[in-house]
Amino acid sequence: MNLQALLDWLTGLPQSTLLGAMTLLAALENIFPPIPADVLIAFGAFLAARADASPLPAFFAVLGGNVAGALVMYALGRRFGASWTERKFHLKHTDTADARLSSWYARYGVASLFLSRFIPGVRAIVAPFAGALRTPVLLTALAITGASTIWYGLLTIVAFRAGNDWETLVKTVGRLARNSGLIAVGLVLVIVAVWYFRRRQRR
Repeated sequence: MNLQALLDWLTGLPQSTLLGAMTLLAALENIFPPIPADVLIAFGAFLAARADASPLPAFFAVLGGNVAGALVMYALGRRFGASWTERKFHLKHTDTADARLSSWYARYGVASLFLSRFIPGVRAIVAPFAGALRTPVLLTALAITGASTIWYGLLTIVAFRAGNDWETLVKTVGRLARNSGLIAVGLVLVIVAVWYFRRRQRR
């Protein structure tokens, strides 16, 4: 089933079933992506806009499913190691991504997991890698949830305001996904600026 056929199938589902299907598909993205969660969240918000409804149910369905799937991968990475998890579930893997994530974690700790969820090519291995490193589960869950909330929140706003132009929306989502690393850089600058000004105020 190709992407458009899957979206057509989702469109025909009643809302109660639709949200459950979106939750499941968002969870599966962490193992083998039948449909990217970015497209799912955009699709749900787009349908909500057309129906003059709230996009929040779709937002929470995709967010909850994706975070739950990521935590499953964290548990598998913790149990078997990141390399086993990548081989078992055919995750995209590059030595560069592993080395980059290792270096960031050694320097910045759990904050690096948060930022890495915004970066294409690294995002998929964050959860199993964190498990393999035995990072604290609560902090890891908060980092993944925080990053996903910001990213999916942005996509929800963009999709909900897109009106009826689905093709333009798909191009916009793709462009945001390609530039998501810039979002991570922007967040770092904001965090550093807040820290700097608070430190000056204390002095």
